[in-house]
Amino acid sequence: MRNVKSTVCVVALLGIAILHPAAQAKQPKQITLTVIGRYNAGGMESAEIAAYDPATKRIFSINPSINPTLARVDVLDISNPSDPVLDFTIELGGRPNSVAIRERVVAVAVENAIKTDPGEVQFFDTDGTLLNSVTVGALPDMLIFTPNGRWLLVANEGEPNSYGQMDSVDPEGSVSIIDMKVGAANLTQADVRTATFNDAIPKRNTSSIRIYGPGATLAQDLEPEYIAVSHDSKTAWVTLQENNAIAILDIKAGVFTSLVGLGFKDHSQVCRELPDRSNCLDASDQDGDIEILNWPVFGMYQPDAIDSYRVRGVTYLVMANEGDAREYPGFDERVRVAVANYPLDTDAFSAEITDFLKRPENLGRLRVTNQTGDTDGDGTFNQIHVFGARSFSIRTAEGELVFDSGDDFERRTANIVPNLFNSNGMAPRDIRSPEKGPEPEGVVLGKAFGRMYAFIGLERTAGVMVYDISEPFHPTFVQYVNTSPDDISPEGLLFIKEKDSPTGKPLLVVSHEISSTTTIFEINKD
Repeated sequence: MRNVKSTVCVVALLGIAILHPAAQAKQPKQITLTVIGRYNAGGMESAEIAAYDPATKRIFSINPSINPTLARVDVLDISNPSDPVLDFTIELGGRPNSVAIRERVVAVAVENAIKTDPGEVQFFDTDGTLLNSVTVGALPDMLIFTPNGRWLLVANEGEPNSYGQMDSVDPEGSVSIIDMKVGAANLTQADVRTATFNDAIPKRNTSSIRIYGPGATLAQDLEPEYIAVSHDSKTAWVTLQENNAIAILDIKAGVFTSLVGLGFKDHSQVCRELPDRSNCLDASDQDGDIEILNWPVFGMYQPDAIDSYRVRGVTYLVMANEGDAREYPGFDERVRVAVANYPLDTDAFSAEITDFLKRPENLGRLRVTNQTGDTDGDGTFNQIHVFGARSFSIRTAEGELVFDSGDDFERRTANIVPNLFNSNGMAPRDIRSPEKGPEPEGVVLGKAFGRMYAFIGLERTAGVMVYDISEPFHPTFVQYVNTSPDDISPEGLLFIKEKDSPTGKPLLVVSHEISSTTTIFEINKD
């Protein structure tokens, strides 16, 4: 860690407290994850998102493949989960982004070869027979069945291909609502509605909703990423990652009822409600070692995956705060703090502090946005805004923050797998510190042995963080499991209930984009 002299220097210059909280009281483990099986799709292939059919004991894993003509769904037989085998494949004719299963109907989100054109959802039975297909919005990125099976919701991200170019196209983001009452085989385009965005939608915490694409309308700028659905199938929550917001959808009406900005995470402050958890971060890959400190920067939560659950009749949302930037021909919001065209406001930062912060061993290497943080519009930055919050959060159904894991991910990985700290899943460590750190991307919730758990995949450091979230305001850390180098870059997580499991015990299935592995963890009670 940083020595006493340099720590005092930070305190003196910035006027902030460097708090290294005492180690948390050791919590008794409630569950343990153990690898029992793994399928490797091969070095040229991939494994990103999976769905499970309990009737056939098959995992359906999307495989975009480096060769787009080979994009497919790999269907794995896990009747013996210690030895998963490829049963068959489903050819798609386009890049798959997500898969969902209900009552032996497999729905696959497939993007157009021209990603700004409308995509489609293809429906299959669990034996791989094509049943139907319908058109949805541009770049369908995630889909989910409602608990009652009536609706299939599709998050159409609508990314642009560029900004300000002769061929620039920026499609609108939207959510497709597919009415499944007639059955997948009988669907027509009339069964598909589109929930769109407009300026009349009520907004909350608007100062943290990022609308900034050059020349983009609200509908073009909002990019749906992931969806969670309420237990009664009436409401959906949609993450708008680049926009640092969520949208709340009335499913039956097919309209968004509100847009909610998620605020900013103050990395200079400890969480007063949780004195054993601070908001520190390692901001540099040139600081000589692991340096998890408070800095005067604000994290944009920017969640990717989202899930929901209920506690004593109240709904809560769980989000993995990965962070994301826009980087396209004609527009790139990413800059380093050290660059000359990222001037810090002299009222907020003195010349001495600015010089200190812009050093490479401090914040100089930190990747930030040049689109927000100039709060008074004078061309200089009063606040430093970084991508993602390096954490997971729990929020109310209205989007109010009730818990954030602070710097838990970085502190625990530094202690448990120091050689992989803020890495790309392999040595060297620390190279991701000026980017988004461990980069939590996927989250899934599952109830095991009477307790509710959150499983969070760290895309960069690799591995899965496990927390008991039975009490939303007071989650407890349970386990961090890292199986690198066998498994690198967890993308999607899938929980299998014990009643549906081939072993009679709950399972966690993790899809890894870089290692091309689908790994099965058995969950046992300690």
